[in-house]
Parts: sequence; C-alpha cells; structure tokens
Amino acid sequence: MVRLRNPIRLLLFGIGAALARLGLISGERARETTDLAWPRIVTGLARMSKGVADVAMVGVTLGPTAIAGMGFAGPYWGMTFAIGGGMAAGTIALVSQRYGAQAYDELGQVVRSSAAVVTAMALPIAVLFWVFPSQLVTLLSDDPVAVAYGADYLRVLAVGVPFAILNQIGSRALVGADDAWTPMVVRSSGAVTNVALNAVFIFVLDMGVVGAALGTVVAGVLVTTAFAIGLAFGRLPLVGEFPIQVQWFDRYVQWELCRDLVSIGVPVVGRSSVWTVARFPILAFVGMFGSHVVAAYVISRRIWGLMNTPGWGFGLAASSLVGQSLGADDESTAELYGREITTFTVAVYVFAAVVVALFAEPIVRLFVDDPTSQAVPVAVTLVYAACIAVVPQGVTSAVAGALDATGDTNWPFYSRAIGMFGLAIPLVYLGATTPLGIIGIHLSFLAESVPGAAINYYRFRSGKWKAISRGYRPEAATDD
Repeated sequence: MVRLRNPIRLLLFGIGAALARLGLISGERARETTDLAWPRIVTGLARMSKGVADVAMVGVTLGPTAIAGMGFAGPYWGMTFAIGGGMAAGTIALVSQRYGAQAYDELGQVVRSSAAVVTAMALPIAVLFWVFPSQLVTLLSDDPVAVAYGADYLRVLAVGVPFAILNQIGSRALVGADDAWTPMVVRSSGAVTNVALNAVFIFVLDMGVVGAALGTVVAGVLVTTAFAIGLAFGRLPLVGEFPIQVQWFDRYVQWELCRDLVSIGVPVVGRSSVWTVARFPILAFVGMFGSHVVAAYVISRRIWGLMNTPGWGFGLAASSLVGQSLGADDESTAELYGREITTFTVAVYVFAAVVVALFAEPIVRLFVDDPTSQAVPVAVTLVYAACIAVVPQGVTSAVAGALDATGDTNWPFYSRAIGMFGLAIPLVYLGATTPLGIIGIHLSFLAESVPGAAINYYRFRSGKWKAISRGYRPEAATDD
C-alpha cells in the first residue's frame, strides 16, 4: 500500500514514538494505530473543513443570519450521519472480526446486508426533509429570515441523505479490512470536490445556501458511486486495490447478519443521535441570547468538530484492531490495543487543543468578515471552552471505538445521553434564563464530554465486553 509522507501521519508517528520511549504504549502498536488512524483523520479534516468552508462562504456572502439558518437545519442533516455512522459501527465490527478470522468469503454478505438495512432507514428521512423543511426548521426558530435560509438548505440536502449514509458503509467496511488509506482518498477527494463546487455555486452562480447544499449532494453521489464501483471490481482507477470485493447482484438480506448489524448498530445510532437530538433544545435555548450568539455557537461547534477529528481516526483504528484481535480469539491483545490507543488519543488531543487555543481569534475571524460583529468575541471564548472540553471527548471516542468492535455498544450510548440530557442541556437553559448567562454555554461543553470519558473507560476496564464479543464472532454466526 502506498504511504504518503503526509504531515498528519508524521505528526502522529512522532507523538507515538515519544509515548513509546516513555513506556506508555508499544512502539509496534503505535505504528499500527498510526497507519489506520491518519487516513481517517485526514478524511475527517477534509470533511469538517468542507463544513467550515460552507459556513464561511455563506457567512461572507449573506451574513450571520444565514449562518444561523444553516445551524438550525444542521440537527436534521446530522440525523443522516447518526444513522449512517451508527449502522456502520455494526459493519466494521462484523467485517473486522471476520477479517481477523480469515473468513473472507463472508465479507461481501456483510456489506450487502449493511447497504440494505441503511437504505431502508434513509429513504423515509429523505422524504421527510424534502416535503416538510420549513415546518422542521420552524421548530427551532421564529426568525423568518433564518427559517427561510434553513428550509432552502434542508430541502436540497434531502436528496443526498441515502448517499451520505451509504458511503459511510463503504468506508467502514474497508477500514475493518485493515485499509484506511482507500476511504481517505475517496472521501477526501469528495470533500475537496464539494468545496470547489460550493465556491462555484455560491460565488459565481450566486446560489447562496442552496448552492452550499447542492455541492454537498453532488459530492455525496460521486463518493458513493466510487465506493460501489471499487467494491464491485476490487479496485478503483487512480486509487488502487480494494481488500474486499462485493458481488452486488447477489443476496442482500441474510437475517442473522441483519440482526447482528441492528443489535450492534442501533445503540451507536442512539449514541450519535444524542447530539443530534440535543441540538434541537440547545439551539432553541441559545437562540434566546440572540442571532449573534447562535452564529458564535455554530462557529465554535465547527471548530470543535475540526479538533475532534483525531477521535474519528483513533476510534476506527480501535474498532479495527480490537475487532481483528477478537476475531483471532486474542482477548488480551484486544485489551492492550484499547488501552494504548486511548493513551495515544489523549496526547494528540492535548496537542491540538493547545494549538487552536493559541490562534482562537484569527480562526474565528475566518468566519465573519465584519470586524465589529458581536459574534466574534463570543465565539472566541466558546472556542477556549471547547479546547478544554475536547480532551475528554478524545477519551470518549477512542474507548467507544474499542467497545464498538466487541458489540458492547450500550454503555457508550448511556454515557452520552447522561452528559447531554442530564447536564449540557440544563446548563444552556439555565444560562438563557438565569444570571448564569453565557457561562452556561461554556460549561455545557465540559458537561458533554466528561461523563462519556469516565463512563466509557470504566466499562472498558471492567472487561465485561469480552464475553459479549463472543456472541458476534464468525463461529457464533456459523453456529446460529
């Protein structure tokens, strides 16, 4: 496999080597983790940068109210990734365990069954967004201008819902088969294409928020098509060989696999949906502060998303490496991978948080062209809060990835729900309705991340996931 001299890979390699010299992780496991994590981090950075570019382009062209409108549509679009990412957790768990057990003939069926399940979930959501965009956005805001922007944005995004979900299945299947490089090339290329299309649609064709949404849809179609072709032929021009080949004209529904996919994936969908659902009341309460605070919050969340991308890589690396070890019936090595990848993740997150904190104000000003805007100082302080809170979020992501590979996906869901609904939302509400003020929004970042880190790590330390994982290994599926 081609190895690019990518700065992200070099940075991870350096941090991993330093941790290995300190005796905190194994040098070999650090290298394996780096090889799987860095392509997903690059993909995440590309995708989140695409989101940042969307907001920045629209903000420069139409102002903070348009940013707020996109923000109000965001929770609905987030449902797409909650479902796709959640069900893809089932895909990577089943693929990685079969790959580790060398049951290669079962991989195609896992991918086909995953595609069938998520398509059935995606189509009703797409129809809902297309038919009722204004009604959905109105639930979050009574600002008619912001609602109009949000509704226009959401209606166009509706077309892209199935494609956004399916390309996550393709990506996770390849990562589970020890190939994170190919998904990086495909999805990052899609993100770059998206930004280029947005620039044309927004600045040249003057399509505003509709242009931003249209670029997302077209890029999603291209990425899904690339995965489908690559998996069908076992390779993709200009990209290379795929470790999995799928016969698309074959059986899709195998009930045992579909059952396993749903039992693993639904709690992860729930975990991912916690943030999506929580955004509805949070944005409604933040809206009580005024549009400039909504814009500041949306900006800070985009920056949080960029800082949080290492967790995507480390979480998927943990899922793949832990799952492969379990597929080979090596539970002790699986446990070592989970612990050491978590340590590695914390070190990377601390580095990222320090860098962003040092340049918080210049970064925020990339989103708002007006130097007198009230949103700028608010966004800067929210970014500082995010820099502190994102470190425990890294622990949450890494441990959740390890637990996903075992099939023990309920506890990460519980931890996320406790943090968001038990702490973060009440804090934002208190900030909007009491003298606590905007400090409530700052504290909500910590409330969102700390419980997940503590609860997930406790669950992993308990070791109960070992017994759970035995029910999902290839021999268990054969005996069923």
